Amino acid sequence: MIETDVVIVGAGPVGLFQVFELGLLGLKAHVVDAMPHIGGQCVELYPDKPIYDIPALPVCGARELIERLHEQIRPFAPQFHLGHTVTALQPQAGGGFVLSTSAGTRLRCGAVVIAAGLGAFEPRRLALPQAAALEGHALHYLVRDAKAFAGQDIIVAGGGDSALDWALELVEHARSVVLLHRSPRFKAAPASVARMHALCDALRMQFLEGDIVGLDAADTALQAVRVRTRAGLTVRVEATHLLVFWGLHPKLGPIADWGLALDRHLLQVDTAHFQTSQPGVYAVGDINTYPGKKKLILSGFHEAALAAFAIKEQLTPGEKVHLQYTTTSPLMHKRLHVEPDLSGLDDVM
Repeated sequence: MIETDVVIVGAGPVGLFQVFELGLLGLKAHVVDAMPHIGGQCVELYPDKPIYDIPALPVCGARELIERLHEQIRPFAPQFHLGHTVTALQPQAGGGFVLSTSAGTRLRCGAVVIAAGLGAFEPRRLALPQAAALEGHALHYLVRDAKAFAGQDIIVAGGGDSALDWALELVEHARSVVLLHRSPRFKAAPASVARMHALCDALRMQFLEGDIVGLDAADTALQAVRVRTRAGLTVRVEATHLLVFWGLHPKLGPIADWGLALDRHLLQVDTAHFQTSQPGVYAVGDINTYPGKKKLILSGFHEAALAAFAIKEQLTPGEKVHLQYTTTSPLMHKRLHVEPDLSGLDDVM
């Protein structure tokens, strides 16, 4: 049995920042995530996509953001359990919880923070007989490195941001790129759609309207994709790789069985503590809901800060929790392992 103050479920940006806010208050955390690496959906779905709304960072790639957050929490030495799914949450008679994971790990803690983003998620897959054998070889539902497709003939299927973003990125690496979508209407950002059309006009990529009805393949190698056009004709488009971005099936997974109050598959919380319907269990980030909720990373950071103070008060009843600033507090400096900056001190004495 592993003993800790808090267990955080989810190692995305908000889960990592939760470690930081708890650490400032002297609380130790273990982090559990089903993915084999930290970063959550940021790293899994759009690792190189720029983010523009992180305070003080005019632009920051998703992977870079995770690296910066990981560096920020090093002073608090969090313990990670990656590739683990939390399978059970058991409240204890004397207070606190015991969590069990798919790998057989058991953790006892005083509080739990669920920072699991959309929960467990699965891509909407291509329902064709040949698809299973091609998956991971020539059929892909996510991209980790655009350069891996250098010199290849690519078909990108989808009309949302992920499809357009990767199609535009792959133009710079692949030998050919065809964007395939069932209609001329897109859910992606208008600027991305406009750029796609401009690249098509410049003959740097193609757009094809239609539906995938078949795959030509030899073992794990893709040869062509059969597409039924709006005119009802079936055309054969040669390609070596097919990237399908039809969205995700968000699922809470085992969390749905923990008896927590839900609203449209999201965890209901109060906005003073970000506590769920189960005392001692908190939820921050995209997995929670409340009036006025905005699904932004910076909103999740705010929620993590308030949840940390609520958890500190829960775990130390009767003890006043003082707000201390990292700029001036010796205690904060000690916990962060930094030396205070005393320059200019003589000017104010």
